[in-house]
Amino acid sequence: MNTTVNRRSFLKTTAATAAILPTFNILANDDKAITIGPDDAQVNVGVIGYGAEGEILTDATVKIPGIRIKAVCDIWPYRRKMAKGRLKSLGHDVNVYEDYREMLDKEDKNIDAVIIATPDWMHAEHACYCLRHGKPVYCEKEMSNQLVRAREMVLAARETGLPLQIGHQRRSNPRYMHAINNVMRGNNVLGRITHAYAQWNRSVAPFITVKPKIHIPIETLQKYGYENMEQFLNWRWFAKYGGGPMVDLGSHQIDLFFWVWDCAPVSVTAIGGNDYYNRQMNDNVMAIYEFKTKEGVINRAFYQVLTTSSRGGFYEQFMGENGYLTLSEIAARGNTAAPEPGNDWNKFVKMGILNEAKAPVAMQERSSNVALDSRVTKAAAGMPLPVDLLKPAHMPHLENFFLAVRRKNPKLLNCDAELAYESAVAVLAANRSVASRQTVYFKPEEFKVPADAKHDPAKAAGEQPKQA
Repeated sequence: MNTTVNRRSFLKTTAATAAILPTFNILANDDKAITIGPDDAQVNVGVIGYGAEGEILTDATVKIPGIRIKAVCDIWPYRRKMAKGRLKSLGHDVNVYEDYREMLDKEDKNIDAVIIATPDWMHAEHACYCLRHGKPVYCEKEMSNQLVRAREMVLAARETGLPLQIGHQRRSNPRYMHAINNVMRGNNVLGRITHAYAQWNRSVAPFITVKPKIHIPIETLQKYGYENMEQFLNWRWFAKYGGGPMVDLGSHQIDLFFWVWDCAPVSVTAIGGNDYYNRQMNDNVMAIYEFKTKEGVINRAFYQVLTTSSRGGFYEQFMGENGYLTLSEIAARGNTAAPEPGNDWNKFVKMGILNEAKAPVAMQERSSNVALDSRVTKAAAGMPLPVDLLKPAHMPHLENFFLAVRRKNPKLLNCDAELAYESAVAVLAANRSVASRQTVYFKPEEFKVPADAKHDPAKAAGEQPKQA
């Protein structure tokens, strides 16, 4: 079967995304942007934080028609110089700044929106400042390493009415949208999804270091809250600045459990530790989340993050009574569904929901010393999804953000602050469970910032709340 899906055929099976598809081309197999009317208006952008993630986001942004980078802020002179040179080579002549407030003050009339890719502990301060200065914000996840500050971001977005997109980019990935909205939820291909599994495994890696000649001056580091260059370069491993791999990596994947089951978890039980590197944050975590769906049934999800082995890399699996589906941001690691024996999925192939299996069904080998489940006599071949992303991973999420900016409509965002806050609650709780060696039970109201909650200027401005 031809695996190419054009925009028209995909629209027939993707009602959930039809409202936004006419404005930008995240699904087609070419790089021509679809722009209609005001959706092609130029948007001028400032970037706060030009580290590794900031560079990735900026590289994706400059590929979007009508978007111009006007200014970049970073406290590291080395990265400011790199940003200016790289962007100039791409046709964007930018001004660079050390302090984000100076950038916003001097570039106020030149900037329409801001991308934030600083360490987690500064997201709230930067996002709230930009929103209250009239700038829509795209902010990397996690919203913050402390819920009290993530809450301030939600309040700032409510108060200003401006778009605040959080960087859970899978929410805008066309393959994930198809898999979750059409395969799992829309057409119930897997039946009841009773379990889910996700992992992100990485090999052993030492602390990042750089040559002393490009270090940030110590007085500058201390001015912005870092004791030394080691903390600045490896902030994810320090409790003041980040939440460790569970937050850094787990945020992306645990968010998918919410999306698939359309509910928040009722508990999380996690174990782990910092017993390999002896750092501040856990270097390995294994967590079990329990979800109670709107139908009243209990489903469970297991999540694992390792930083001492790359076995299997990163992917997500959803297991239902009728079959299972494996996904990954890198399609080669996960892009197929497979039926349980006795389920005929040919009708879904005809509907364009799935593609035909790549290989014939293989008979399962019998073994004299292993009991064979009589209900399983053959292994189903994988049926690829007919939709893929042919652009940088973050680009559709940025396109979605700029659509909301151009239309001045936060409701168009695929992952606004209210939605991202839910997964922040769940992910940060896993670290608490590890520390206490106890199950953390959630109340439904914990996943929402109350409608009558009030803004606390001190917390939004960077005052560190006391540790529990």
